[in-house]
This record gives sequence, C-alpha cells and structure tokens, in this order.
Amino acid sequence: MIKGLQTLTLLDYPGKVACTVFTGGCNFRCPFCHNGGIVLNPAQEPGIPEEKVFDLLKKRKGVLEGVCITGGEPTLWKGLWDFAKEIKAMGYAVKLDTNGTNPELMHKLILAGVVDYVAMDIKNSPDKYAQTVGVKGFDLQPVKDSVRLLLQGTVGYEFRTTVVKGMHTPQDIVDIGKWIQGAQKYFIQPYRDSELVIDRSCERHSDEELQALLAAAREYVPAAEIRG
Repeated sequence: MIKGLQTLTLLDYPGKVACTVFTGGCNFRCPFCHNGGIVLNPAQEPGIPEEKVFDLLKKRKGVLEGVCITGGEPTLWKGLWDFAKEIKAMGYAVKLDTNGTNPELMHKLILAGVVDYVAMDIKNSPDKYAQTVGVKGFDLQPVKDSVRLLLQGTVGYEFRTTVVKGMHTPQDIVDIGKWIQGAQKYFIQPYRDSELVIDRSCERHSDEELQALLAAAREYVPAAEIRG
C-alpha cells in the first residue's frame, strides 16, 4: 500500500522536520487531485516495503522529528494502525492526512495517542460535496462526524480546502466557514497544475479571487490563511 516516500520535508508537518509516506488508493475522484497515479491506478504503481520506511527512521534518528502519512486516502489501508503505532514506538510524531470518511478509525488513532496531528480536507460546501469528490449519492455523514471529532480539540488539527476556479466560490467558502466555525486552523490552498492531476482542465483562481475567498473564510474562521 505504500506507493511513495519523500525522505525529507520541512513543509508537510507544521513545525517539524519530517518524511512523508504516500499510500495508494482513494475513495474519492477529485478532479484537482495531484496524485492521480496512486489514486486511479494504485496496483500499477510500484510498492515500497514498510521496512524501507523503518530503516530510514532508524538512520535519521535525531534528524527527523515526525512522519506524515498521506495518500491517496490512508484510512483505506488495513495496515495503517500497526504502521502508525510502530512509528510512534520509535519516538516519532505522526501526522495523518485524510478526507475524513473513516471517523471511527481516526477516533481510535487519536484516543490511543497514535496520531499527533490531523490534516483533514474539506472538499467543498456540503451541497457541492458529491459533485466535487466525483461520487454520486455520496453520504456526507462520516465527513461531518470527522469534523465534529476534530473540533473537540483533543488532537492538533487543521482543515484545508484546495480551491479551483469555477468549482469554489466565495459563497461555498462561507458555507464551509459556517460548518467548521471555531476551527483552530483553516487553509485555502490554490490549485496547482502538474502532469499527475486527474483533470488538467482545472484552473487556478487569480490572486484577487483568492483574496475574496480568504475574506469569505475569515467571516467564520478568523485565523484562516492562504497556503501555497
């Protein structure tokens, strides 16, 4: 299930020197996803043994402080619990990137102290969620449960929305802000193009448009910021 390994990052884990592990597979088909290969065709992507990650962590002891587990969607991986637990046992902090569709597992990881920080994607306003994630008849309740869980503040967390021109409007951001009101951190992330994006027709907002989205977010989450 491990399809990628970035051995050093100063950006993925706030305040920590970390490495990033990419898991394959996802239950969403967001057109702006920049990890199209491991989302659409994970079986065709070469796998990386868990031992390679653990060997890196042993060698980088004292240099690395944390591990980011991202995807794809990591909570689809049945081995996530044991993998994250082993990383914690080695003395590293663990950050989980998730779309929030498995609140039960996320709650279990948080309660056990296996995860130290959660970055959860809020894909769009509730009314546009199914359209944005490319899943007809999508049940939003698990995502709502995950939002509610993180807002309790029992673990460090952030919410973030990758915004695409024509797909995310200021009103959408207002609706998201009402939904996550009281959040510790909320980041608006401008779409960035790459060869691995699922739909290359996606477009970035102008700087002026991004500022309008930020102003809409700050009505309900004053600490909101643009990142990227």
